[in-house]
Amino acid sequence: MVGPSPVRSHVSGLPPISLVAAYRLRWQRRRLLWRSFRARRDLRQVVDRTHDLQPEAILAITVLRNEITRLPHFLSFYRALGIDHFLMVDNNSDDGSAEFLAAQSDVSLWQTGASYRAARFGLDWAGWLQIRFGHGRWCLSVDADELLVFPGDTEHGLRGLTRLLDRQGKQGFGALMLDLFPKGALADVAHDPADDPRQTLPWFDPGPYRAKRQRPRGNLWVQGGIRERVFFAQDPRRSPTLNKVPLIKWNRRFAYTNSTHAALPRRLNSLYDGPGGAMASGALLHTKFLPEVVHKSRIEKQRREHFHQPELFDEYYDKIVTSPVLWHEGAVRYDGPEQLERLGLIRSPEWI
Repeated sequence: MVGPSPVRSHVSGLPPISLVAAYRLRWQRRRLLWRSFRARRDLRQVVDRTHDLQPEAILAITVLRNEITRLPHFLSFYRALGIDHFLMVDNNSDDGSAEFLAAQSDVSLWQTGASYRAARFGLDWAGWLQIRFGHGRWCLSVDADELLVFPGDTEHGLRGLTRLLDRQGKQGFGALMLDLFPKGALADVAHDPADDPRQTLPWFDPGPYRAKRQRPRGNLWVQGGIRERVFFAQDPRRSPTLNKVPLIKWNRRFAYTNSTHAALPRRLNSLYDGPGGAMASGALLHTKFLPEVVHKSRIEKQRREHFHQPELFDEYYDKIVTSPVLWHEGAVRYDGPEQLERLGLIRSPEWI
């Protein structure tokens, strides 16, 4: 029997897919958009400061729960990088996160007590904010434990990067998620909310990382690094996905399908070609392993809100609870995005 005829992608680098697969992806995107539209009913607006948003405003969109120890630095970091306004969804925090955010003059805040997992791990809520406020604007979708860096960020910032991408006709910018960790046991490290977590967690694994394209969406799948080394060495296929396309000039017809690892239309997945690739890219410095992660892992194991099959990750949480030492002789001390470029992990934009 002859299978469906392939249709070549119009974007270089993406694998060909059949007409049937392309049709299914269009319907998947429509379903995701409908989910986001319905998810607006989960959200209770706490404070709305979007009335004066300018068309050229660069937005940050974040869904969070109990992140008071990260929020002061998170906001100051992204303000310095060039974010004009933060759209934040608080998922039932009880540590003062919502109260802190509501007091910030550049934050619009929504709250929900609905299930994070049932909302596609927050994507439905963020998707509504992207539809409502992001159309035609550059949107940075990041978690509270992610800091975007790229070569030239201090000089050019997000404003310079997005202007460059506009001139080049590019719709987004990809990044490698790079886990940071301390040298000692996780619970033995001191951290103050006002501190830069890059000082508390100054180490990272320079590799190895591997990447491949997946069908039918054509999204990259990057794995490796410290979490695979420590937690998934016996089954590397289950280790976390480390590629993201967090910065996109949004259109209300776009949708993320799996965190910011993949998106539709599928051409958006061609915006990142991974470590060692030819395309400009950055890194999302992942500050998950602050000392609070030990206590939080006990809670999240019980909540079972963070994985499609949470029972498969009980061992992962159990190991974090033991406060392991993640450092090893092959670890490298972080010294800025230019260092990451020298290591072949990211690539500088062609600044003009």
